[in-house]
Amino acid sequence: MKNKEKLMLSLFKIGAIKFGSFKLKSGIISPVYIDLRVLISYPKVLKQVAKAYLSILEKLKFDRMAAVPYTAIPIVAAISFYNNKPWLYTRKEVKDYGTKKPFEGEYKVGEKVVLVDDMITTGASKIEAIKPLTDAGLIIEDIVVLFNREQGGREFLEEKGFKLYPVLTLKEWLDLLFEKKKISKEKHEEVMNFLKNSKIKIKNQNAK
Repeated sequence: MKNKEKLMLSLFKIGAIKFGSFKLKSGIISPVYIDLRVLISYPKVLKQVAKAYLSILEKLKFDRMAAVPYTAIPIVAAISFYNNKPWLYTRKEVKDYGTKKPFEGEYKVGEKVVLVDDMITTGASKIEAIKPLTDAGLIIEDIVVLFNREQGGREFLEEKGFKLYPVLTLKEWLDLLFEKKKISKEKHEEVMNFLKNSKIKIKNQNAK
């Protein structure tokens, strides 16, 4: 637990969690935003993050990792230095020139791939990333993220037949920040109430 606490405090220190008003990819307006893109400027913290993923990845069986662009690309690159596993990364935009591939990296049909991303909210972006990989004949069952925002994403992915493995939850992070007096009681309650209420809304959206 000490390693997790150290990691969460390191991430807070470099500004990986922000409070305010932020529009998420899902369209939801959130009072909290996790920005792991800052990791590329803090290699020591990036190493901490990579090792945190390894605590889960070393328990899974897979041939390659696949990074969801863009935030997970440097994370997976760092992880690969530790576990020596080859990896792929999907493209956000498929080019209409060159190889026109929807993802980059070598692979063999039938290989098992674990999808790696920074966090999960609704889970919809994970399905988008998985499709070109499975269309190419790769097998994906497991998804590993650093943070689960606990807003319905795990349930959504399980309904689709995937297993989610989060290193941490956003609640754990918020609880620690409150405990260490990094955020106020009011801010902690505001974000926790948002997470609780928005999870219900997301579930309703998924049902449509």
